[in-house]
Amino acid sequence: MRVVIAEDSVLLRDGLTRLLTDRGHQVVAGVGDGDGLVAEVRRLAGAPEGLPDVVVADVRMPPSHTDEGLRACVRLRKEFPRLSVLVLSQYVEEQYATELLAGSGHGVGYLLKDRVADVRDFVDAVARVAAGGTALDPEVVAQLLGRSRRQDSLAGLTPREREVLGLMAEGRTNSAIAAQLVVSGGAVEKHISNIFQKLGLAQSDADHRRVLAVLRYLNS
Repeated sequence: MRVVIAEDSVLLRDGLTRLLTDRGHQVVAGVGDGDGLVAEVRRLAGAPEGLPDVVVADVRMPPSHTDEGLRACVRLRKEFPRLSVLVLSQYVEEQYATELLAGSGHGVGYLLKDRVADVRDFVDAVARVAAGGTALDPEVVAQLLGRSRRQDSLAGLTPREREVLGLMAEGRTNSAIAAQLVVSGGAVEKHISNIFQKLGLAQSDADHRRVLAVLRYLNS
């Protein structure tokens, strides 16, 4: 797995580099600001090996330490739609987070630094996003779903279906959702089928309906 790390804290950037390289992954670049991230990804895109498998980026970086990192990720995803991005931050920046997550169903994640309790889980999340999956912290999901509930485009979902969709957004499997809600696997499959139907997500080999359902919810 080839990784680019965008983090202005040298200690944290070096720590993430060591963490990933110790597990056999290759950190192909480390940068400390949003402009540097954009420039480095563009450079790699033009190199023989191509785009990195995943970018791991902080939200707040120089010069203003507001949302430069996240805005750079949104910009790069528009330029390179197949670029996988995992945001790792202390903050949930709702506007750009929603834009990032809604842009594509391919390889996207948002984790909160203070809530990463297990190194193995973190590395697994990076690998999952690199492979085209999703990794969303439950707190991020809660904040973005709270924002989305002010909209009515998904009013047709029942409270239980919303709950199932929230757990899907966290990356839970059907069996994990069933265990969390103390229901059968068949009941979870029925809820998910209803969600797909109500959101108009027909069966297609080209679309990841599970991811599209979550992104539709976050972007409503």
